[in-house]
Amino acid sequence: MNSSSPEASAATKEATRVIIVDDHPLLRRGMGVLISQQPGFQVCAEAPNAQAGLEAMRQHKPDIALVDISLPGTDGLELIKLMLAEQPKLQILVVSMHDESLYALRSLRAGARGYLMKSEALEQMMMALNKLLAGDIFVTPRFSERLVFRAIHSLEGGMGSPVDRLSDRELEVLRLIGKGHGTRDIANSLHLSVKTIETHRAHIKEKLGLKEAAEMVGFAIDWAAHEEGHEHPGHAGAAENPLGG
Repeated sequence: MNSSSPEASAATKEATRVIIVDDHPLLRRGMGVLISQQPGFQVCAEAPNAQAGLEAMRQHKPDIALVDISLPGTDGLELIKLMLAEQPKLQILVVSMHDESLYALRSLRAGARGYLMKSEALEQMMMALNKLLAGDIFVTPRFSERLVFRAIHSLEGGMGSPVDRLSDRELEVLRLIGKGHGTRDIANSLHLSVKTIETHRAHIKEKLGLKEAAEMVGFAIDWAAHEEGHEHPGHAGAAENPLGG
């Protein structure tokens, strides 16, 4: 290893340090290449799951973390909270295949400073990162309009999606139920007890106004299918978009 010149050291110190937490290696590499090509940015670590993401954050002390929602085990929403508990000034941008309407507001409530869909990441990644560095929040104009529309409707006693009543953990359990996982599988996946998952299931059923467990499973399957429907545009462009998938 050759020693760095003072100028090179200064440049490295001034560079915005970024870590990427996503379970798709090709996606991590694609985002890493895109960011590293920009002046003033340095990708200092990549991680495939929440635990590795936390360890990377502790080791590298990044300025920005890119976090996916659908991580194995602890999901992205929980990871946001864990990261900010240890490094409150960390700027977090969620980069997810899930449609904004499903997770953007939850991500911002968890403490993220922006939300970007993977299908749009190639075009908007650097705009989003620069917004975060400027102390602003990044969401697309389309989602901003949705928020205004939603606020007006709730003020008028209007309608929201039933799943809006669920906590982040309950939403995660609902998603896994909809994908065909049983209580024990969900408990193992989330590193929780079977009793805790049963409690979450009971709360989900109550909040959604469902009487029978079979009704809840049916709702979960329909909701998961709807969520998959939102994901299709991102997958459709995966062959052409190095950040898709």
